[in-house]
Amino acid sequence: MSAERKVRPFYWSVRRELWEHPAIYLAPAAAGAVGLLGFLVSTLWLARSVAGAVPKNDGLMMPYVFTALAVMMIGFLVSIFYCLSALNGERRDRSIQFWKSLPVSDRTTVLAKMAVPMVAAPMVVLAVILGAQFVMLVFSTVVVLLNGVDPGRLWARVDLRLMWTVLPYGLLVNALWMAPVYAWLLLISGWAKRMAIVWALAPPLGLALFERLAFNSTHVIRFMIERVVGGFGEAFSVKGEGKAAIDKFSDIDPVHTFSSPHVWGGLAVAGLLLAVVVRLRRSRDPI
Repeated sequence: MSAERKVRPFYWSVRRELWEHPAIYLAPAAAGAVGLLGFLVSTLWLARSVAGAVPKNDGLMMPYVFTALAVMMIGFLVSIFYCLSALNGERRDRSIQFWKSLPVSDRTTVLAKMAVPMVAAPMVVLAVILGAQFVMLVFSTVVVLLNGVDPGRLWARVDLRLMWTVLPYGLLVNALWMAPVYAWLLLISGWAKRMAIVWALAPPLGLALFERLAFNSTHVIRFMIERVVGGFGEAFSVKGEGKAAIDKFSDIDPVHTFSSPHVWGGLAVAGLLLAVVVRLRRSRDPI
């Protein structure tokens, strides 16, 4: 076995990113904790709601859905700001000189940084959501038992099997969908000396403004919005129509999703942008 395999530079590069940016896992965990705390307060009225003769869609699932949405939103925002600071930060604090002195290639470093929003952050989000929802379900079961209510009435109206099954798939597709966005932000992070977020937004917004004034159309801005928020719609597309809130397993069509030119085109663009990022890091010095 080679020395490079023993050291595993890519693995330790990812570990270094998580060590330097604890918000990647602390922020989603905090969002999950807030959702869990709010749910614990709401269980004061849980037994009455479960015992009552109410329809299945009575809102008992909403705390689970809201908690999942909050954790995913926080995870998304953390990923955005991480990409904007991933390369810019090491230039500003001059640690880039130390990291470049190590036997780790620029390509490995850039790919490790890309792996954080593409792999590490979705895994953290998934773990936090599943953990929080499991605790919520167990605690609510204990509450209804202590109040003499059959927990089967609760489980019949809080069915997490569909959510727990499709959530990993949705996070995977969304990560692939967001790949060109993350790559673009890494490119700006490696190029800009300051105000990376302004430089990241200025070109696409400027192009959208030009299109609106010159041609009275909004194709650019609609494309940007779809690329940022359309990942789950693409994952749960039924006959080409986005349906992020699904009702049954048959709403999932992975053949359509993974054969979509929008997914593969985005990945191709991300690959080209990352190639530029690698070259940028080779020539960039501390700010």
